[in-house]
Amino acid sequence: MTEQQQVSDDGVMTRIGQALMLLHGGDREEARNRFGLLWQQIGPDGDPLHRCTLAHYMADAQDDPDTELAWDLRALSAAEGLAEERLAAHDSAAALRALYPSLHLNLAADYVKLQRPDAARVHLDRARAASDHLDDDGYGNGVRAAIERLELRLRGA
Repeated sequence: MTEQQQVSDDGVMTRIGQALMLLHGGDREEARNRFGLLWQQIGPDGDPLHRCTLAHYMADAQDDPDTELAWDLRALSAAEGLAEERLAAHDSAAALRALYPSLHLNLAADYVKLQRPDAARVHLDRARAASDHLDDDGYGNGVRAAIERLELRLRGA
């Protein structure tokens, strides 16, 4: 990876992080606006890691469950499009593997909101299978706990 590409990557990820701070601060509309602008700038053929990260967070900024599902599906699609050399260049193969449980968990939760329990169970099973790649840390334990909570919720449905 060239130094120019690294600077570009850092700039995109920084801007995603800034919009994420707005989202976590409660300004969902401004976060959506910034994520949307970034999405247009990255474009459909843009870096899959950027597209995955951005779509993953854009889904969280949505109020409509169908729109949230569409963004979560974009995130998963972008993750699946990441080439091995891209992962190696960023040392992010492990990070991506750790992201899959969350991507599938989000999709399962989307399908629960949309009252589609069969589709939810498919993604919940995928989240559980992928959770083997999670570290035994706060993030990993949090995702595993969320998988368990959603499983209990689906059993009660």
